[in-house]
Amino acid sequence: MHMKLYILASFLIFSSCSIAVAQESAPFSAADLGLNWEQTNLKDALVLTIKNNGKTPLPATGWKIYFNSRELKVLGADTLVADVKLVNGALFRLSPKQSFKSIAPGAAIKLHLTTEAMPNITERPQGFYLVWDQKPDQGTTIKNVVFQPFAAHLTLEQEVAAKAYEENKKIKDIPENKLPLVFPTPVQYVKGDGVFNLTADVRVVAIPAFANEAALLSAEIAGMLGEKTGAKTKPGAGEIVFLLDGKLGREAYNLSISPKKVTIAASTPAGAFYAIQSLKSMFPANAGAKVKKEINLPAAEIHDSPRFDFRGFMMDVGRNFQPKSEVLKVLDLMGLYKLNVFHFHLTEDEGWRLEIPGLPELTAVGGQRGHSVGEASQILPAYGSGPTPGLNSGTGFYTKADYIEILKYATARHIRVIPEIETPGHARAAIKAMDARYQRLIKAGDKEAAEYYLLRDLKDESKYRSVQGFDDNVINVALPSSYNFLEKVTNELIAMHQEANAPLTTIHFGGDEVPAGVWEKSPAAAQLAITHPAVKGTDELWFYFFSKLNKMLQSKSLYLSGWEEIGLRKQALNGEMKMLPEPRFFKENFHVDVWNNLHGNEDLAYKMANAGYKVVLTPVTNFYIDLTVNKSFEETGQNWGGYVDVDKLFYFIPYNYYQNVKEDEEGNPADPERYKNKARLTATGKSNIVGLQAPLWSENIKTPLQFEYMLLPKLLGLAERAWAKDPDWSREQNPEKGKLLYDQAWSEFVNVLGKKELPRLSYYAGGFNYRIPTPGLAVKDGQIAANLQLPGFIIRYTTDGSEPEASSKIYAVAIPFKAGAKFRVFDTTNRGGRSIQVN
Repeated sequence: MHMKLYILASFLIFSSCSIAVAQESAPFSAADLGLNWEQTNLKDALVLTIKNNGKTPLPATGWKIYFNSRELKVLGADTLVADVKLVNGALFRLSPKQSFKSIAPGAAIKLHLTTEAMPNITERPQGFYLVWDQKPDQGTTIKNVVFQPFAAHLTLEQEVAAKAYEENKKIKDIPENKLPLVFPTPVQYVKGDGVFNLTADVRVVAIPAFANEAALLSAEIAGMLGEKTGAKTKPGAGEIVFLLDGKLGREAYNLSISPKKVTIAASTPAGAFYAIQSLKSMFPANAGAKVKKEINLPAAEIHDSPRFDFRGFMMDVGRNFQPKSEVLKVLDLMGLYKLNVFHFHLTEDEGWRLEIPGLPELTAVGGQRGHSVGEASQILPAYGSGPTPGLNSGTGFYTKADYIEILKYATARHIRVIPEIETPGHARAAIKAMDARYQRLIKAGDKEAAEYYLLRDLKDESKYRSVQGFDDNVINVALPSSYNFLEKVTNELIAMHQEANAPLTTIHFGGDEVPAGVWEKSPAAAQLAITHPAVKGTDELWFYFFSKLNKMLQSKSLYLSGWEEIGLRKQALNGEMKMLPEPRFFKENFHVDVWNNLHGNEDLAYKMANAGYKVVLTPVTNFYIDLTVNKSFEETGQNWGGYVDVDKLFYFIPYNYYQNVKEDEEGNPADPERYKNKARLTATGKSNIVGLQAPLWSENIKTPLQFEYMLLPKLLGLAERAWAKDPDWSREQNPEKGKLLYDQAWSEFVNVLGKKELPRLSYYAGGFNYRIPTPGLAVKDGQIAANLQLPGFIIRYTTDGSEPEASSKIYAVAIPFKAGAKFRVFDTTNRGGRSIQVN
């Protein structure tokens, strides 16, 4: 999504003098510059105050302020005072103009700004730094940037809290001993008699086929009990026995727990691994908090298998990098909840994150962000990464050894890694890196080598602007060198997967969001049209590109994966241009992640599946977990595709998702009429739905803590829907009965989260910073009532305006109204979420 913002600047100079001071005679430090932002209404009004906190004037000329933001523009007569221009992407430059006056020490100017929208803190400008004209290659961070609180946001917070209160009223508090013992929900669970006493004396009896899985289980048990399990059977001690059962499905398992023995039966190591995860699910939620002498497991018979073969999570490290340790932690989480596909989004416009032997510029240039002229050593700042590379998530990459370690870790947990290399769009980091390589080799006098991996036509005069604001982020698909590059990357990926003994069946080559205008004035494209008469115009270049890419992959026994656009073409329909499934690829085994279910494209996934494409359901309105949870200004995340909390993933019905749409993209109640004439899945289409996937895009995620906040508990909704069988409420024909069944299932699910799974994740794999929901609040009849989404958590409050802490009063019943009262939810470790203040 790309939203235009406009800025109207009018200056009020608070200075007793307006003396222009030359930069040379009065150096000014960025540390003395203060930027203060105020929002004066919920939609379109801002005031930016620029203050000189130093002892020397800020000169009237000779400097520029850079920052990342939505599109900005100075209007009217104020263009004589200051100018804001787009550098590229979302990097802007504020420059003083002829009528700008120096700012004396202690003085300030105010700019009144008009914007299209700033729905939450995500949309704020960020990453400010100062550059002097005399040193155009050097930028200095402006650290003194303040965003003032806006009173109207408090009102919005209370509206969100009131809506949450009504939703939470439907949730029943279910005693923990009445909750399911295994999560995600198994196909069949039969309660037995007695318990199995798990102690260090218990012997794990493995067979060669499941030796790795038995070792993982033994390590888990040793971590909880503080010592290794018994090597020999002791009198009275039980056993955990692995059996090979060839009659079971590839990922199916049987788990039998009796007072004397635990038996795990499966036909493959994957099935045995999932049985272990179900066994771990039965451990007490606080088992990881401290060492225990024993754990009692209730007797049971469990027969289980997954609903979908593809149960995926996409991690974007291209826009903002995450360390290897966080990737391994994510793989632990995925393994625990039986997710089996790790879609690794490794490249973007804003970063290339994987070492490719022989192409050092990809990471040396494309893996770093910082200020420069010409981007010969690093690409430009994005998402507030600032002028200096190496200080934050704007910079970073995985070495070949790192990637192989990640692959081995994933494979041990039966997780298939699908690397994504964005093409032909979203490829700016690669393009700039190969430009740097070209310049290096040209200077060395090796023109042939310089051009061998070049990704752009040096004589291309095409004009375009991508959704993210770039005018140079699309690989030129008419160049043979582009295919040299992509095959080189493919071969290196294959080699790394082989070295790690990790499966590689496909590479995801992106394909999304290529803007209009690309290649139209490319001499290389014009020449290709001469030598290949069928390839005329950008539409046919698109088909040409993915045809060649597909053949290259097929020659290496791989299939092509991509976003939905790889299988679409433009076609006039009823007087307007529509994107429809491309019939020439129907039988090519393309796997498409279909994300667009917005207005006009609600049925696109079903259309593509019906046509023959293998479809991974990745709907933005339900599975884009980077979207903010609600309309609160204080919540992070974007809102261009709606609002996504854990319920959106939980209530998604894969084979008939129209049935349970509750909210549209604007967060308003959905209109059922909108879906009446939409395409339904055919029997063929149903067979082409290969699974479900939740992406976590990282525009606004710069630390592991922020990453985990957006990841959880949302991912648990996907885990349930991808593994468990079709729930009863989704098959019920009577709407009223279906609603009752759903409300009961939802209550059960959030009770499991609040009382079992999130407490478990407070300690598992080092602990996760999952989002603790804000409380629901209602003010009525002079009373303040509160409730929460996750039974098992608690609400604490204060009435004096102070922030509720772990020692504050626990909410039990409605309290007398008092303005300024604050309510905050705490988890079982006394970690608190964001508080809500009542006015």
